[in-house]
Amino acid sequence: MNPEHLAEMANDIANFFAAEPDLETAVNGVSGHLKRYWDPRMRRQIVAYLRDQGGGELSELARAGVARLAELDAAAQARAS
Repeated sequence: MNPEHLAEMANDIANFFAAEPDLETAVNGVSGHLKRYWDPRMRRQIVAYLRDQGGGELSELARAGVARLAELDAAAQARAS
């Protein structure tokens, strides 16, 4: 899928959680939504977009949520090894 389209979708999710007054809760909301509802291939693509291209199309909250998703995925892989 097109990384810019994934960024747009992640921004829409972040816009929903932007109303949350606690930033940490909002970031966890974004990353949790991505983890629960996005296909693993989409998650890998959005993480790669942030890592490799800087995630320029992502809003600040979406960027933080994707970064948290990457951390969660890395921790899960480390536990599985």
